[in-house]
Amino acid sequence: MAKIFVEAYGCSASFADSEMISGLILNGGHTLVDNSSESDLNIIVTCSVKDVTANKMIHRIKSLKSKPLVVAGCFPKAEQKTVEKFAENASLLGPNSLGKTLQVIDSALNGKKQISLEDSDLSKVGLPKVRLNLVVGIVEIASGCMSECTFCQTKLSKGDLSSYRLGDIVRQVQTEINEGCKEIWLTSTDNGCYGFDIGTDLPSLVNAVVEIPDNFMIRVGMMNPMYMPRIKEELIESFDNDKVFKFLHIPVQSGSNKVLHDMKRGHTVGTFKEIVKKVKERFGDFTISTDVIIGFPSETEEDFQKTVNLLSETRPDMVNLSKYSARPGTEAAKWKQIDVTEVKRRSKIIFGQINKISLENNKKWIGWIGKVLFDEKIDEGIKGRNFAYKPIFVQNEVNIGQSHTVEITDVTVNSLLGKIAS
Repeated sequence: MAKIFVEAYGCSASFADSEMISGLILNGGHTLVDNSSESDLNIIVTCSVKDVTANKMIHRIKSLKSKPLVVAGCFPKAEQKTVEKFAENASLLGPNSLGKTLQVIDSALNGKKQISLEDSDLSKVGLPKVRLNLVVGIVEIASGCMSECTFCQTKLSKGDLSSYRLGDIVRQVQTEINEGCKEIWLTSTDNGCYGFDIGTDLPSLVNAVVEIPDNFMIRVGMMNPMYMPRIKEELIESFDNDKVFKFLHIPVQSGSNKVLHDMKRGHTVGTFKEIVKKVKERFGDFTISTDVIIGFPSETEEDFQKTVNLLSETRPDMVNLSKYSARPGTEAAKWKQIDVTEVKRRSKIIFGQINKISLENNKKWIGWIGKVLFDEKIDEGIKGRNFAYKPIFVQNEVNIGQSHTVEITDVTVNSLLGKIAS
C-alpha cells in the first residue's frame, strides 16, 4: 500500500473533490502524507479558470512529476494536451470521474498511465472523505451547469447540469453534522440552477436542510444571476432562517448589458441590481459578493465606466476582480483582444474602488456585538464569521469550532477586528 500526497486548488467544489479523493484513498488501504517528499505518489486536484491559475498548475505539475503523478480536476479535462506536454507520463482523472480514483492510482503506481476523463454516473454525495477543515462540511449538490459563457472553461470541464437528489444531500448534511461540522457549504458549479433537471430547486433544498434539528450554519455557494428571476422570491424566504448565513455570491461580471450579451451570461445588470435591492430591504445587513471581469474583448471605455457605476450603486462587500484572459477552447479566445496595458489601467481603477467600498462597508460594523462562529485556521490565527458571513478576527485565544459573543472594535479592507464580549 502506498503513501500518497494530495493537494488541491480552485473553488470549494475542487476542495470537496480532493476530500473525497482522500477518503477513497484511505478506504483503498493507502495512507495520506502531508508532504510530497514523503510520498510514493502525488495527486494534484487542479483548476483552470484563469491564465494565472493555469500557469500555477503547470508549475506545480512540473515540480510533482518526479514521482508517479495523478493530475485530477478541471485542467486535464479542459486542456489534456497542455497537461501531457508538461507531464507526459502522468495519469489523468476528470472532475466527474472520481469512481475511477483507485484504479488510476494503482495504474500510476505500476508505471502505467491511465486516462479517466469521461463522466461516470457516480454521485458525489455519500462518498467517504477526509475533511480539510474539521468544522466545515463541503457538500456538492450538483455538477456542471446550464450556461454557455463565452469566456469560461468550466463547461468544458464539467459539462451539463447533473443535480444530486435532495434527500441524498440532506442525509449527507446530517452525516457532516454528526461528525462534528458546525458549518455546511452547499456548493456546485452554479447553485442557481440546482434541481432544474430533476424537478426541484435551490430554495426547496435550503428549506429541507434547515429542518435538520442540530445547531449549525449554512453557507449557500455561488449562483449565477440568470436564474434569479425563477427562484428569487422563494430563495429570499428560505434565507429567513437563523441557520442560513445572510450571504450571496452572485457574479455580475460586467456593468454593461452589451458585454453581458457578448459573454452569453443570460442576465442583465437589472437582474443583479434587483436581487441586491431585495435582500438588503428584507434583511438589512446582508453580505453581497460578486465577480467582475475587466478587459473582456468587446469591453469599450463606456462599458468599463458602466461597471464602475454599477459597483458605486450596489456597493458589494466583496468583489473578485479578474483581468480577462483568453482560455483555450472558449469562444471569446478567438476574438480580438484588448491591449494588456489598457486592461491593467482599468483593473487598477476598479481595484481602488473596490477597496474603498469594502472599507466603508466594514466601518459600519464597528460597535456591533453578536455571535461569531470561529471556523477556520489561517496564518494570522483563527477566523470567525458572524450571521452575515463577515470575516472576524479577535486577539483573544479561541478554538476552532467555538462560538463566542464578539464586539467589533476596528476594521480593515478585508475583515472585522474585535474582542470577546462574554
